[in-house]
Amino acid sequence: MSISALLNARYGCADHPLAHLSVHELQVFENQTFEALLSHRSIRAFDARAVPEHTVEMMVAAAQSASTSSNFQTWSVVSVTDPERKARLNAVSGQQKQIDTCPLFLVWIADLARLRSLGEQRQVPHGSLDYLEAFLVANIDATLAAQNAAVAAEAAGLGVVYIGGIRNSADVVAKELGLPSSSFAAFGMCVGYPDAQKPASIKPRLPMSAVLHKEQYNPEAFDQATRDYNVIMNRFYTEQKMNTPGEWDLHTLSRLSGEKALRGREKLKTRVQDLGFELK
Repeated sequence: MSISALLNARYGCADHPLAHLSVHELQVFENQTFEALLSHRSIRAFDARAVPEHTVEMMVAAAQSASTSSNFQTWSVVSVTDPERKARLNAVSGQQKQIDTCPLFLVWIADLARLRSLGEQRQVPHGSLDYLEAFLVANIDATLAAQNAAVAAEAAGLGVVYIGGIRNSADVVAKELGLPSSSFAAFGMCVGYPDAQKPASIKPRLPMSAVLHKEQYNPEAFDQATRDYNVIMNRFYTEQKMNTPGEWDLHTLSRLSGEKALRGREKLKTRVQDLGFELK
C-alpha cells in the first residue's frame, strides 16, 4: 500500500490533515520505515511456523537501541516458548488464545532489581529506587524498548500483539518467571507469523485533532473528533464483522466502569509493593 492509502486506513477516511499532501510532498515519507509503522496491526492469529533462529536476539538488539532515561536501562525481557509455561501464564492473563498459539511469548519487565543489586554490591546509596519516579521510569523504559522490538519484528514479516492481561496477577507471573524483588512484569507480547487465513486489518485511530495540540492543550478538541470517530469505528466494526456493543466511546468507558472491569488489576498497587517497590 502507498503511504497515502496507509494514512487513509489508519484514520478510516480520506479526510485527515495529511490527505491534502501532494505526491511530491509525500515522497520524503515514502520509505520502508514509515510504511512499516503505518501498517501496524495487532495479530491475534498465528500460523504454525516457528520464528526464525535468532529472532529474539535481533528483537532485543533493536530494543536496546531505544532511548532509556539517563542510560539507566531499567528493563529486562523474559522469552517464553515452553507450551506449558505459556499455558500457565495464559491462565492468569485472561485466557487469550494468541498466547497459546504464538510460537514466541515475550514478557517485558520493569526492572529495578539490577540497579538495586549493584547499589548493594558497591555499597553506595540508592534510595531513589524506592520512589514512584523510578518505577515510572522503569515502565517507560520497558515500553520504549518493546515498541522498538515490535517494529523490528514487523519489519521481518512477523506480527505482534501486546498483552496487558499479564498484569492481572502480577504476583503469580513473578513467581512463574522467577522474577527477583524490585522487578515487575509490565506486559506481554505475542510474536509469530500472521495466519494468512485470518488476516487482521489496520484499525482506525482517533482523528489527529483529538490528540495533536499546538502550544497548549485544548480540552474541547476531542468533542467533534469523538463523534466523527464513533461513525468511523461503527463502520469498521461492521466491515470486520466484529460484535462490539455500542459506540466506541461508550464501549471504551464500559471497560473503565470500576473495580470489576479491572479484572484483578484493582489490586495492582499492593501487589507491586509486595514485589519490592515502595512507591514513595
